[in-house]
Amino acid sequence: MNNYRSDLRKNVIVSGLISAAYLLLSFWLIGFKSDQLVLVAIFNILFLVSGVTRKFIVGFSVFIIFWILFDYMKAFPNYRFNTVHIGSLYEAEKSLFGIMIGGKVYTPNEYWVINNNSFLDVFSGFAYLCWIPVPLVFAGRLFFKDRKRFFYFSLSFLLINLIGFIGYYVYPAAPPWYVQQYGFTFNPSTPGNTAGLARFDKFFNVSVFSGLYSKSSNVFAAMPSLHSAYPTLVLYYGLKGRMGLINIFFAVVTAGIWFAAVYSSHHYVLDVMAGISCAVLGIVLFHYMQATRWFQQFLSHLMRLTA
Repeated sequence: MNNYRSDLRKNVIVSGLISAAYLLLSFWLIGFKSDQLVLVAIFNILFLVSGVTRKFIVGFSVFIIFWILFDYMKAFPNYRFNTVHIGSLYEAEKSLFGIMIGGKVYTPNEYWVINNNSFLDVFSGFAYLCWIPVPLVFAGRLFFKDRKRFFYFSLSFLLINLIGFIGYYVYPAAPPWYVQQYGFTFNPSTPGNTAGLARFDKFFNVSVFSGLYSKSSNVFAAMPSLHSAYPTLVLYYGLKGRMGLINIFFAVVTAGIWFAAVYSSHHYVLDVMAGISCAVLGIVLFHYMQATRWFQQFLSHLMRLTA
């Protein structure tokens, strides 16, 4: 009993200090948001309720780190560090993937704005909703089935995000919907926009995507499309793990998100290709990292923490 109380006291102190540090840093960088309290509550509940849930949330801290870094990008907008590419990216897309209609060349995004339909609106919306849940559910399954592969997947996921975040700052880029609504003039105060995904909300009379995109960390972070990178990583690990028929689902989701990114005017084809390239680069780099001694030591430490 004394050991239990001692461990509980220690865990309360650890989780309390982590939570306080996160909230204070968040308030300093980006201000207070209710989402921060939700994240803290989930972390503390899982960290304190039992040994199993504590190991689970410690393992999933990799994804929490990703979310915090993404959120903190609001404090350091990429357009302050490099010129935002608007017209040049639009013209490159039109040059490489333009579609000729009635003597005029349209980008694929513009083509789908003209030729959208309810079936594709619904399909694209459901596909896009999978961009985070599918990787998280996949990671959860790995956590309980194959702890080592879980860390391989989750650390690959984090590495791919870091590569993508670097891309956001090296090459700030406006999404297709920005050109459609504002032209080629740069406006740093432009709010997030649901673009073509608004048709999904309208079809079901919901505000799913309007709620999500109102919290966008950076409008000018369209290149690369990390939405396209995540399912690519899941499909890779699914195929590598020989997971059978579920890989058909992963393939459909992956192709669906790639299509939806363009159909909804959130990304150019070039953005999608860059996102896939991020996934491939992350997978290759991680493969070489696995062979290093420091990584194996780090992995052993993570395995002990969640054993």
